[in-house]
Amino acid sequence: MNTTQNRIAVIGVVVMRRSDAARRVNAVLSEHGERIVGRMGVPYRERELSVIALIVDATTDEIGALTGKLGNIEGVKVKAAMAL
Repeated sequence: MNTTQNRIAVIGVVVMRRSDAARRVNAVLSEHGERIVGRMGVPYRERELSVIALIVDATTDEIGALTGKLGNIEGVKVKAAMAL
C-alpha cells in the first residue's frame, strides 16, 4: 500500500432497511476491510434504521469504489468527507 497517495475519509452510511440490506453492507465492508481504520455502528430502533460511521485510509479511487458499492444497495444512503 502506497500511503503517500492515500487520503483519510469519514464515510457515513445510513441503512434504512436493516434486515434487507445489512448482510450486503457487511459483505462490502469485509471486501474493503484492509482500508477501514475504524467502524462504529448504531442501531436506531425507533426509526427502524442503522447508522454506520467509517474511517478509511485509501486512495480516492478506493474510496469511490467502496461508497459506490454501498450506495448501489437498495435502502442504503452514503456520504463521504475526505481530508488530507
